[in-house]
Parts: sequence; structure tokens; C-alpha cells
Amino acid sequence: MHRIQELSAKAVEQVAGGKTLTEALAAQLGRNPGLSAQERGAIQDIGYGVMRHWAELKNTLRQLVPNTLPLPLLEHVLVVALYQLYYSRAAEYAVVNEAVTLASQMAQGRYKGLVNGVLRNALTQRVAADEEAHLNHPQWWINSLRQAYPEAWSSIIEADNAHPPMTLRLNRRLSNSQDYLERLQAAGMSAEILDAQALMLLQPVPVRELPGFADGLVSVQDWGAQQAAHRLDLHDGQRVLDACAAPGGKTCHMLEIADLDLTALDIDESRLGRVRENLDRLHLAAALRVGDAAQPENWWDGQAYDRILADVPCSATGVVRRHPDIRWLRRPGDFKTLARQQSLLVDALWPLLASGGKMLYATCSIYPEENQKQLTTFLAGRNDAICLNQEQLLPTERHDGFYYALIEKR
Repeated sequence: MHRIQELSAKAVEQVAGGKTLTEALAAQLGRNPGLSAQERGAIQDIGYGVMRHWAELKNTLRQLVPNTLPLPLLEHVLVVALYQLYYSRAAEYAVVNEAVTLASQMAQGRYKGLVNGVLRNALTQRVAADEEAHLNHPQWWINSLRQAYPEAWSSIIEADNAHPPMTLRLNRRLSNSQDYLERLQAAGMSAEILDAQALMLLQPVPVRELPGFADGLVSVQDWGAQQAAHRLDLHDGQRVLDACAAPGGKTCHMLEIADLDLTALDIDESRLGRVRENLDRLHLAAALRVGDAAQPENWWDGQAYDRILADVPCSATGVVRRHPDIRWLRRPGDFKTLARQQSLLVDALWPLLASGGKMLYATCSIYPEENQKQLTTFLAGRNDAICLNQEQLLPTERHDGFYYALIEKR
């Protein structure tokens, strides 16, 4: 177990240094190709679990050890062990013993006794928590949510701290929710129907175990994310641009709905490979382009689009439960920077839209700076744009947080 603790602690240390959890886990797993599937799964589970309870765990550590330890890795070994003691099924004696073994390999073993004492004290006393530690969100984030959503902020926090649902999107060309539910039940799985093409599994499973997954019958996509394609008013023969398309979930969903001349654009060529994989699995076709959506002169062929999905880069504050490190990596100043990038992008895309065409502005953010305020600013500078509808989806037990605004060019 101490090897799992060590690699988990190294990943957590990298997140504390500014890397995303996805990057940190990939780095540790990539450097240790000999790990078993069970060990890899354990390291990932610990990484995500620690990020969900980060403030609480750090608060506990500071009350047990008031001064920061001189070895950052040792700090994070203790955080990992505290998480295992409080939230995993690992045997308590094994967690403590393996952490002590790991400590004995660091700094000539000077901290063995400290690690042993801290973890044994942690088993007998749960320390008091301030609001940040109790809610496991930065205090500035909590304050911002209170201001933006005085009636709903606590339910947003609760959703952020929960495990995300596993939601399926049925390929409407091949099946529907009711038929697929019967296939799931025959395979021993249970699900709740959300709409004609969406179901939510009651217990997550590996995607490869889903009936018909390899054949393109079903995809995994949050129910909130599925709303994007539905809102675009798609029809056969339309020319469509999916800006910032990777990894391709919305791209494929649009092509399942209608026969489109669709271009999937992304600035990252490697991420476009994910789009291609999804298209191939679902037996769909789109033109893939590498390019910056804010600089269409480098990739646009001059023909206007009937529909544009502007799924812009954002703070991802609506998908925190899927990426629990986001809340610790974000800073209050990030929202202004992101808002400027979003404005540049939609300003560049608007001239590409045909008269009578529609652009869907979309984020997975819940903050007004990136959503309603952006829409207000965009409309104020144009007499050829009208918002047909907008909606802020807050995270619930059924879907993540998203914002959508459908804008028509007059």
C-alpha cells in the first residue's frame, strides 16, 4: 500500500503546485507502467477523493501538526493517509503502518514517529472545521456563490461535493431509452430514463461493459451537456460549425440528430484525435480542422454557417464534481481573464454566421461573469443579434451546471 500512498501523494503535490489532477495522475501512472489495474484504480480514487475533501484534510493536518513540515511530499503523504482513514475502506492499521513505512524512507526516517502519532491521533479525534473546511470549497468561492445564488448556493455546494452521475445518450438513429433500458436490465444493470434518448445509471460501470457501446449504440454524456444539440434547432442539410469541439460529445450528438455538413474545430490537434475516435465509433462523418476559433482567417473557407456552437473555454465551475481540483486551482481573477477570451471568440465567430442563422453560446460555468453578463455585453454592441432564449442550469443530482444562450442573426 505504501507505493500507492507515495504515488497518490506525488500526484496531490503536483496539484498543489498548479497542475490539474488529470495531468498529475497521468504523469504518475505514465512513469510507473508496471502498476496493476487495481493499483492504478486505487491511485485515481485517492487523487479524486483527496481533492473532494482537500480543505477538510488540510485543516485536520494543521490542527494536528501546526507547523508546515519541511518535506512537502511528507505533508501530502499525511493528507493521503488521512483521506484513507476517514473515507476509504482500507484497514486503519494498514494505512498507518504503510504510511510509517513510507516515512521511514524519507529524511533518514526522522519523521516516522511524527507520522505514527499524527495518524493515531486522527483516529481518536476529529478536529473542529471552519466553513471552508466544512464545505470543502475556498472561502472566496463560497462567498461568490452566496452573492450570485442567495437561495441556491448551499445546494450547489452539496452537488459539487457529490459523486457525478453516469449518464448515457442513446444514438437516436439506432435506439431509444426504453429499448435500451431493457437491454441494460437484461445485463443486470439498473437505470432511470431521463428523456427519450437519455438514461442515468443507478450504479456506474466501465464503459466497455455497456451493451452496444463498441457498435455506436450509446455514448456517455452528462444530461446537461446533451441539451446543447437539442437547443440548436438542427435540420438536415445545414452547414454547422462546432467551435472548440474536442472531445466531440456535442459534435457527435448533433450528427445523430440530423444529416449535417459539420466542421469540428479545435485549437489542439491531439484533442481532435478524440473527436475522430468518437466519430468512428458512432459511424459518423465531419470535417476536422485545427485552428483558433478567435482567428477564423486562418481556417475559414468563406462560406457562412447556418448554425454555430460556441462552446467556449470557461472556468468549468459547473463540472466541479467531475474535476474536484478545479475549485482549488481557480483564482478570483481568472473570471475576468476568461471573460475577455470568451468575448474575443464570439466576436470572431459572429461574422461567420449566415443571416437568419443561430449561434448557441455555451459554457459549463455557473458564474454570471461568463454567462449572463457576457450575453448582455455581446447584444449591446449589435443591432443584428437577438437572444431567443437563455438558461442557467445549476448542478443537481441529474446533471452538471451549464449555461446556454441561443442568439439569432437578423
